[in-house]
Amino acid sequence: MAQISMSEAQLPLKKSGVDGRVQRSKRSRQLIIEAMLELINEGVLIPTAQQVADRANIAIRTVFRHFSEMEQLYNELDARIRDHYIDLFRGGDRSGSLAQRLQHAIERHANAYIALSPIILATHALLWRSPVLTKNYAENQHKLRNDLDDWLPELAAVSAATREAVDAVASFEFWHRLHVSQGIDKDNSVKLIVGMISNLLLSDTL
Repeated sequence: MAQISMSEAQLPLKKSGVDGRVQRSKRSRQLIIEAMLELINEGVLIPTAQQVADRANIAIRTVFRHFSEMEQLYNELDARIRDHYIDLFRGGDRSGSLAQRLQHAIERHANAYIALSPIILATHALLWRSPVLTKNYAENQHKLRNDLDDWLPELAAVSAATREAVDAVASFEFWHRLHVSQGIDKDNSVKLIVGMISNLLLSDTL
């Protein structure tokens, strides 16, 4: 019968121990991501390690260990919510006249902006120090531009300056200025944005 050394006999146990640590680490990361999302959605745009630890009910040293890999955490957080925020913009009644489609597009974007406001504001607050968030944010702006093109194919015929102006007026930043900073209600904010884009399109054809 072949002899089995003590070190060979312990290998499965060591592997099991490593697997267990990996699983615990993954679970901790998930708890941290869930805690961060909850805090951000409650208005805590840049949660501290202590706030995350308290919400996730884990040791603060565990949070610090994962916070040392913030770029990876941001990627995982974005992956967690990506389908949700894409669905907020996707769909809608894209038929009808230009005026109807413009109205529907801005209404849909407004609803998405309201739902995603804490996440977008948190992203803004962290762009200066996160290459991952900067890259993801730029990609999302490009997707929003393409989505507006899908709603309004007429944009393909306007001048470059008008197209950029339409993007600016349809942006979250402009929406937030009207709806939050200036205290204009949702319906009137939508009405203002629709009117401004209509005027831009009209002036471009004159």
